[in-house]
Amino acid sequence: MSLVLDPAAQDLLFREARTANTFTDEPVTDEQVQAIYDLVKYGPTAFNQSPLRVVLVRSAEGRERLVKHMAEGNRPKTATAPLVALLVADHEFHEELPALMPHFPQAKDAFFSERPVREQSAALNAALQAAYFIIGVRAAGLAAGPMTGFDAAGIEKEFLDGDHKLLMAVNIGKPGEDAWFPRLPRLSYDEVVTTV
Repeated sequence: MSLVLDPAAQDLLFREARTANTFTDEPVTDEQVQAIYDLVKYGPTAFNQSPLRVVLVRSAEGRERLVKHMAEGNRPKTATAPLVALLVADHEFHEELPALMPHFPQAKDAFFSERPVREQSAALNAALQAAYFIIGVRAAGLAAGPMTGFDAAGIEKEFLDGDHKLLMAVNIGKPGEDAWFPRLPRLSYDEVVTTV
């Protein structure tokens, strides 16, 4: 059985896509980011909670504030990527539920009145949305370089408030010279899938 999605699109989104480590200086526009969001916002989350928030680091001042918190090996590529997106889980996402679930506005209080429940749900569902975001970057013909090598507490203090938790930083742009490391192996179907 074949997939419905065109093989070229499959390559763009998955088989040929890899984490970029260098970028050209071609800017990533607000219009491109808007188009990415307007596509990926349709990805599913539990209760349609949509807890992902995105902080775009574009200015030289913002970049300087960010780079000092990145792991040493991530600093050069973060300093030179045209755009960096901080992907963040909003622990107060439940405040938006009456608008996002108009047929069940009481979900806000019925399921998410307690902070630990919200934190756990936001972490899982924002991670789903972060994956959609990376696929959306690829769909825009751009390269993504997602990273978790950083001082999270430092970045959170620098850019966020106590209601937001950093998941990852994603460098975004057109791939530059020698952007790719060799493709690493993947597990086979039989190693991953079990039927009971």
